Amino acid sequence: MNLANKLTVVRIALVIIILIISVISIPGEIFKGVFGIGTSVSVSLLIINLIFIIASITDWLDGKIARKRNMITTFGKFLDPLADKILVITAMIILVEVGRLPSWIPAVILLREFVVSGYRLLAVEKGGQVIAASIWGKLKTVTQMIAIVLAFIDPYRFFAFIGNRSDFTTLGLVLNAITSIMMIISVIATVFSGWDYIKNGKELFKD
Repeated sequence: MNLANKLTVVRIALVIIILIISVISIPGEIFKGVFGIGTSVSVSLLIINLIFIIASITDWLDGKIARKRNMITTFGKFLDPLADKILVITAMIILVEVGRLPSWIPAVILLREFVVSGYRLLAVEKGGQVIAASIWGKLKTVTQMIAIVLAFIDPYRFFAFIGNRSDFTTLGLVLNAITSIMMIISVIATVFSGWDYIKNGKELFKD
């Protein structure tokens, strides 16, 4: 249980705190009218967003520490990607629940993760072959984190700026457009990173 792995465990603990806050629903609203007529951001979602940001920073830190101090362990290889998936999926499900995100987006994310996890298991059975992560995988992680952070602040539903814009302020219009586009980019990166695993791991099915 080195420092890098402790940060990973902290990330999972933060996910549990996010779930608790989403259930108890802390009362209060802020940014009333800032993004549009009748809009606001709930205190619960803002706190969840801040915790999500902290958890995302621990994701970056534990990987950097593990590589710099040579703290790469089997436990870390197992738990770190699992913690990342739990964090992202939990955040997206909360966004679906509050009407900010369509359910097909976390469904695509889950499908990709199931496929990649299956390939990794198969690689282990075939003698521990490693399928290298591509640039799409890194892009997926970065864009997912940014899109989720923005979606917790954006009071509008996914791609709402395409419809009636009369209630939007300029800030609200820009925020919703950036959030929606960033989310689409993250989905595209997710699909392509999954395809890379399938393409690069096709040798696993030859016998």
